Amino acid sequence: MHTFNLILLAAGLLTLMSLVAGVMSARLGLSFLLVFLVAGMLVGVDGPGGIRFYDTQLTAWVGNAALAIILLEGGLSTRMATFRAGLRPAIGLATLGVAVTAGIVGVTAMAAMGVDWRYGLLLGAIVSSTDAAAVFSVLRHAGVQLDSRVSSTLEVESGLNDPMAVFLTLALIDTIRADSGLVDALWLLVRQAGFGAAVGLSAGWAMAWLMRVVFARAPHQGGLLALMLLSAGLVVFASAGLIEGSGFLAVYLFGVRVRALADEASRGAASALDGYAWAAQAGLFLLLGLLVSPNQMFEDAGRTLAVAATLIFVARPVAVAFCLLPMRFSPREVLFIGWVGLRGAVPIVLALFPLMAQVPGSYRFFNVAFAVVLLSLLLQGTFLSVAARWLRVVADPKTGGAEPVRLQGHLLLDGSLPLADVCHFFQVPLPEKASSTLGDWLEEALIGGASQLTWHGVVFEVTEREGDGVAQVRVTLARS
Repeated sequence: MHTFNLILLAAGLLTLMSLVAGVMSARLGLSFLLVFLVAGMLVGVDGPGGIRFYDTQLTAWVGNAALAIILLEGGLSTRMATFRAGLRPAIGLATLGVAVTAGIVGVTAMAAMGVDWRYGLLLGAIVSSTDAAAVFSVLRHAGVQLDSRVSSTLEVESGLNDPMAVFLTLALIDTIRADSGLVDALWLLVRQAGFGAAVGLSAGWAMAWLMRVVFARAPHQGGLLALMLLSAGLVVFASAGLIEGSGFLAVYLFGVRVRALADEASRGAASALDGYAWAAQAGLFLLLGLLVSPNQMFEDAGRTLAVAATLIFVARPVAVAFCLLPMRFSPREVLFIGWVGLRGAVPIVLALFPLMAQVPGSYRFFNVAFAVVLLSLLLQGTFLSVAARWLRVVADPKTGGAEPVRLQGHLLLDGSLPLADVCHFFQVPLPEKASSTLGDWLEEALIGGASQLTWHGVVFEVTEREGDGVAQVRVTLARS
């Protein structure tokens, strides 16, 4: 029991310190997720902690479960209008864009690392997809409000491109092991995309019906509904995997479908689900940082820099331009979307697949993938807001680029509405210390029993409370 308490103490302190450091680093413009990776490295085998951890199987299991939770929360946070706006360009980026990226990076890997085409393309496939956890996190904490078309394309792409990366990775592993051909590879792609989409969409319809029934009887049980959604999402992810479909695609579409068909109920669970997603991200990134060996990573530093530079400055921009310019995206939008090709947990988890398949020399791929993710979060994540303003893809009311909403009279809003959606509708900036819902924000912002708050010309007045929370808010424009 004494050992258990020591382990629990160490884990709790590490997570708490990482969260505090993450909040502070986010204010400096650094990616929140970068801190968790670095924290894991510090307690790992080459850091001051000196913990030897080499269990790739456990890491893969935890990684897949955590990504399922992150994608579920991302899908539930995606409004149907956003999904429709970003679907057409995102499909191109998630399929052809991933393949083009993998091919260009693969050529560089062949030259820089001295490997044949199968191994080069395998590394390209591993790092080819953007990561939902990184994209969702950075977009929400960047301090800027992007143009809706750009934002929706980035969010939907990050939720849809994992199956293509998984397909390419598994197909190339099988090619290296010489037990599959072209027909097998195509059938793998059909299973991954088709079965995953079928499971996710059908389960989303069933869960939406169930939630509407439960929500009608227990409308304020947000925590219970969140737990239902979480458990259902894990069932969807596992079910798709059992029939060899893409669990990543299934759970993301499941979340999108539930949000579309049971919007009010899913918004009631948003706050708790956001907490689950953060816990999953923290645990996953700490574990991935613990698994890597920085000393071995530094041995391939030159080759890694070549691969990372090709990915960030060549492969991603070329793939984005190839897919989006025919869709009448402006050059500025194409450049920005090309820059926000954030890599995160998915490439590192994919790098575990050849390790578990015992592909010769695959540990180098894990180290390279890890270093590429670090550089991506450090460069692309840190300078996201700078690039957005420089390329003028920001929809920020403070710059005068958008007209505020004109109200005749007032609006009554539910306190459970996502604060980001409310601020976007009224064209006002999101508060720096923003809560997930309108009611939670007002609870924190109102001081001394006040019931009214003015924020950038919009008056928010609490008109109804239920228990300890804000149930209804009257919104009017302040008189100038």
